[in-house]
Amino acid sequence: EAQVVESGGGSVQTGGSLTLSCTASGLDTSDMGWYRLAPGKECQLVSSLSSGGPIWYDDSVKGRATISQDNAKNTVYLRMDSMIPEDTAVYYCAPDAHVRPAGTGCYYGGQGTQVTVSS
Repeated sequence: EAQVVESGGGSVQTGGSLTLSCTASGLDTSDMGWYRLAPGKECQLVSSLSSGGPIWYDDSVKGRATISQDNAKNTVYLRMDSMIPEDTAVYYCAPDAHVRPAGTGCYYGGQGTQVTVSS
């Protein structure tokens, strides 16, 4: 059964950092994405990576986020630095980021991890 488990969220102050983890099982992790869902907003693709392909960041996190992958652990990470209140959201991961319809990554099935940034 395909499954993703997100973790690593928490509460930080503006300027702080967090590293989110997404551990996958039963699925191909060669094309993964991190998404976020903020109150009152649509699901947003934050970053994606694919084996042998380019890494992509949304403009809202470019320069502050780093996505990486540990294939031995089937885990994808999202490091967020210089965080701002606008980063507050539930963060999710999902496979097939490059072909997944817009707005669906938050509903793949993981429980997500809450990130709260206070000013």
